[in-house]
Amino acid sequence: MSGAGLYPPGSFAPDDVTVLLRDVSGLVAERAVAEREYAIQRGRHYSEDLPVERLPDAEYTAVFLRLLAGASSRVALYTGVLTRRVLRRFARPALVSLARSGTPCGVLMRRYARREMGEDLPHFTVSIIRGKGLDENALDYILAACPDRTPVFVDGWTGKGAIARELAAACAAYSRRRGLRLAPVLAALADPAGAAAICATGEDFLNPSCCLNSTVCGLLSRTVHNAAFIGAGDFHGVRVYREFAAADQTDFYLRSVEAHFAALRAETKALAAALPPSGPATAGGGGGDGDGGGAGWEAAERIGRLFGVKDINKVKPGLGETTRVLLRRVPERILLRTPDHPDLAYIRLLAQNKGVPAEVFPDMPYLCCGLIAEQGEGEA
Repeated sequence: MSGAGLYPPGSFAPDDVTVLLRDVSGLVAERAVAEREYAIQRGRHYSEDLPVERLPDAEYTAVFLRLLAGASSRVALYTGVLTRRVLRRFARPALVSLARSGTPCGVLMRRYARREMGEDLPHFTVSIIRGKGLDENALDYILAACPDRTPVFVDGWTGKGAIARELAAACAAYSRRRGLRLAPVLAALADPAGAAAICATGEDFLNPSCCLNSTVCGLLSRTVHNAAFIGAGDFHGVRVYREFAAADQTDFYLRSVEAHFAALRAETKALAAALPPSGPATAGGGGGDGDGGGAGWEAAERIGRLFGVKDINKVKPGLGETTRVLLRRVPERILLRTPDHPDLAYIRLLAQNKGVPAEVFPDMPYLCCGLIAEQGEGEA
C-alpha cells in the first residue's frame, strides 16, 4: 500500500501515533480563503484542496499560551476520565483518532493509559471526510494489525454531530462491503452535541488545541482526498507544514496537559468511577448513541431557521467549530452566548481582527456559534 511509507509524519513522536495518511505536500493546491470559499459553494468538494494556512501573530499566540496555562489541568482531567470510561467498556480497545483535531486527544489518551493505568493502547489516526466517509484503506490496515481489538474512534469535541453521522454511515458501508460489523463507537473529550457514544463532559469547554491549526496538530494539514493524486490503494492525503517547525506548539501542548495527570489521579478516578462506562457524562448533556442524533443537531437547525441559514452545514456551533469558521472560512457572523465569558477571549479577538460581526445570542447550549452565508455547498 503506497500510503504506508510516511513515518514519522510531521512532529508527532512515532511512539505516540501511527499516522495512516499519505504525504501529499507539493501536490495539493492551496487557495486563498475567499477563492476557496467561492469554489466550495459552487460544487467543488472541500477535501480536494487546502486553504492557505498562516502562522498566528504574536498577539494571538500569547492568547493561546494564556488559555493553555489556564485550561491544561481541565484537559488532563477529562483525558483521564475519557480513557477510563473507554477501558471500562472495552477490555482491548484500539484508539483510532479522527485527523486532525482528534489526534492530540488520542495521543494524550495513549499517554494517560500507559502512565496511569499500565495499558499499552495502539493508536492510529485516520481521515474522515464529510460526503466521502472514512479512509477504508486505513481501516483495513488497522483491522489487520489489531484483529483482536475493538476500534474506538476518538475526537476532541462534537459540534452539531455531523462527524458522528458521517462515522455511523461510513462504518455501516464498510461493514457491508467487508462482510463484518464495525461499530461507530465515537469517544469525544467534549460532547455538547450529545452525539458521542462515550465522552468526558457534555460542556462546550475550551480545549486550547482548537485554537490553532497545524502547529498544535503535529504540523499536519486537514486531510485531503483528490483523485488527481490519490489512487484507489492510497491512504487519504495530508500536507506537512515543515516550514512551521520553529513555531510548532504540539509538544508543548501535550506536555502541558500530561504534567497534570499524576496530581489529578484521585480526582480523575473518582469522577470516572461515578459515571457509567458509556452514555452521558453530565446531567447537562453529552454522550449520545454515536449516530449524530442529539440536542446539538436540533439546536443547529433552530439557529439556522432563526438566522435564515437554510444549509445546516453552514451552522457551526461550539468553540471548536466556530474557531474553524474564523480560521478557514468566510463567516457572516459569530454568535456568543454571553459577551464576556473568559473562554471566548480568543474568539472575540479573531472576529475583531477579521472584521466579523459578533452578537449575543443566549438561547443555545453552546458558548458560541459561527454562521456562513448560504451560497452553495460547504464543508463539514
